[in-house]
Amino acid sequence: MHPTTHAARPARLAWLAAILAGIGLGAAAQTAAQPSLQDLFDAAWARQPEAQALQARRDAARAQQRAAAAWTPEPPAMEASLRSDRLGRNDGARELALGIAVPLWLPDERRRSGALADAALAATGSRASAARLRLAAALREAWWQWQRAVADVDTARAQRDSARQLAADVARRTQAGELARADQNQADAAVAGADAALAQAEAAAAAARQQLQAITGSAIAPTPAAAALSEPEPTGGEAAVHPALAALQDQAAVAERTAALAATQSRAHPEMTLATTRDRGAAGERAAQSLTLAIRIPFGGGPRHDARVAAARADATEAQAQLALDRARLQSDREAAIARVDAARAQQAAAERRARLARETRGFFEKSFRLGETDLPTRLRIEAEATEADRQAARSRIELAAAISAWRQVLGLLPQ
Repeated sequence: MHPTTHAARPARLAWLAAILAGIGLGAAAQTAAQPSLQDLFDAAWARQPEAQALQARRDAARAQQRAAAAWTPEPPAMEASLRSDRLGRNDGARELALGIAVPLWLPDERRRSGALADAALAATGSRASAARLRLAAALREAWWQWQRAVADVDTARAQRDSARQLAADVARRTQAGELARADQNQADAAVAGADAALAQAEAAAAAARQQLQAITGSAIAPTPAAAALSEPEPTGGEAAVHPALAALQDQAAVAERTAALAATQSRAHPEMTLATTRDRGAAGERAAQSLTLAIRIPFGGGPRHDARVAAARADATEAQAQLALDRARLQSDREAAIARVDAARAQQAAAERRARLARETRGFFEKSFRLGETDLPTRLRIEAEATEADRQAARSRIELAAAISAWRQVLGLLPQ
């Protein structure tokens, strides 16, 4: 062999090893890139208007806190005036006044304004948590709908493959004269039906995947990752305060403190004015300097104030009533979710047992069909029953995982 060939062989082997390593790394990266339900939720939340406006709302609530902690309810105002007789007698009379007007807090208004600002800041966070939970509900519904569709595709593809194998077996036996032409037609019709069922299942899976992508804004692989199929079952220590109830509690607190502040703000803010005046009666006279301290107290009460207080109290009453209703509803939903999980677990056990028995029966009839002891219609019926049992078993696994996910949703837990 030529020496050049011996020298080039290690280089070719290294090059081939690098290619195989790259392919392996690419496959591993593709597998790792399969998004989980939590990853999809994070991507979906980043696109939500509530998430994008959350920081601005927090800044607004903190600014409201700073405003409530200020010495005055509104910024002071400067006053300036000039009086002259230039357009009349023009004797040189002049009066120049400069002053500053400072608004004053009403009794207990500052404390209640601070309490309202604190409640508004807390409500900002709880409102965002409630929005995250609503998004989780929509995402979970789309996610499990996609899982069901993918399971139907897998079952339909297995049925199609089995029907093709059976049709090929029937074709061979028909050519050998063991079966009639009618049996061949029945087998081919079963293949056509399986192809149609697979096409329908794939279309439904594609629609479910597109709906999931519309929520998350992320590309979804046609087949879900096996590790991302289910969420962990909640434990007793995980059930904390439900975000929806926390949001209603904070909303009720905001409404109550708004009503308390409206009751305090029965009139416009009083104003204290401190001014200095420089006055001259005529030209050549010495100017006199004076200092003025004045206070302005507006009249209060009236139908406008009564309307504000009544509206604020109505909002507080409505929030408290809604909180009581939602608390009772969530308790019922928790009990229903636990019952659904128990029922789904029992259904899965029964479906798995049925599928196992159907597979054994299919094996028996497949052997007897080859021996000529079973006719083709019976063989097709047993195949259809086994396929349906497999489909129910796959569906039962999805339904159990979906029931656990719904249980977590009722408890206020985010996707994991």
